[in-house]
Amino acid sequence: MSLFRTDLNETLDDIEVSEIRQFDEATSSIPDIIKLTLGEPDFTIPEHVQQVAKQAIDDNFSHYTGNAGIPELRKAAADFQNKKYGLNYTADNVITTVGASEAIAAALGTIINPGDGVLLPAPIYSAYTPLINFYRGTEYRINTRPNNFVLTPEMVEDTIKANPHVNFKAIVLNYPSNPTGVTYRPDEIEALVEVFKKYKLWVVSDEIYSELTYGDTHTSIAKYLPEQTILINGLSKSHAMTGWRIGFIFAEVEMIDQIRKVHQYMVTAATSIVQKAAVEALTTGIDDGKEMAAEYLKRRDYVYGEMEKMGFEMARPDGAFYIFAKIPAGYIQDSMEFCKDLAQKNHLAIIPGHAFGDEGEGYVRISYAADLSKLQEAMKRLKAYMDTNK
Repeated sequence: MSLFRTDLNETLDDIEVSEIRQFDEATSSIPDIIKLTLGEPDFTIPEHVQQVAKQAIDDNFSHYTGNAGIPELRKAAADFQNKKYGLNYTADNVITTVGASEAIAAALGTIINPGDGVLLPAPIYSAYTPLINFYRGTEYRINTRPNNFVLTPEMVEDTIKANPHVNFKAIVLNYPSNPTGVTYRPDEIEALVEVFKKYKLWVVSDEIYSELTYGDTHTSIAKYLPEQTILINGLSKSHAMTGWRIGFIFAEVEMIDQIRKVHQYMVTAATSIVQKAAVEALTTGIDDGKEMAAEYLKRRDYVYGEMEKMGFEMARPDGAFYIFAKIPAGYIQDSMEFCKDLAQKNHLAIIPGHAFGDEGEGYVRISYAADLSKLQEAMKRLKAYMDTNK
């Protein structure tokens, strides 16, 4: 007889496994499938970073570290942000986390009280909504599709004014964006800062793709609003260290002291060996992401050009490694059904736009974190599908 009980945390009723993961797993058994599904860099971790991790093992650096991470890593993370983006952090402004995902969970868990409103510019990565629900906050989505996926101060103000009885506590930003690749210019950030100040919103700013921008250097909102910003970053995308799970939270010291309480009881501390390697990544490897970004740019231009020929409408990505494309008229418009049909008939897996909320319906997301030969074959398969299924 099963001892499983159904009287669990009731918020779990509203939380499901990510549609991204569900679809990726569902298509894995298709023979000869090409998957452009997950946000997984195809590069290897830089050799010099690997060597430091090996040395840490040889040195038996295997015990607990302080909750917030080893001092040299916190300093290296602060220095990295300061040098790259003109910020003004010290080691005391940093918590080392188990990836950016844990950083987001700890940040939201610190600021949300039951019933608080949290603004989400949409479409948006699927991880934020379940966490907001779990902490018993309420999400209020702002549809950015009418403005090519760029949030404006007017959109924020309109949403707040339309819900006068809500205690709006925070807004989550993610830029460069997953799924659209859209990012923000300095003037756009400065305009948003004014409305965030006006309504005293905490800004949880997920800038994990900050090193993967094309053209202009990334602008962090923490440069203009440090007192209200909880900045999230990490090494998964910039150094292809996804499985090593190193992220960071940057904030004012008073906020760091509070977030540290949540972080401590979630994970105690990040892995000791990987922390040593992360110091190397942020110092000797401070520009490791540039080579990857240059290659991603070539891939973006290729995929964008091929899909444009097929009739897809897209915002041109300025960062990350995704293309978010509107399904052309005359084809299946339900994004899940379109992607299932494509996978079954032409053995190409891409992500349904609905995985990023209702605002993503009618779109698909393609990850171009794959080598060019794989992308070329993927575009052949997509074209064959588009030619025969209209």
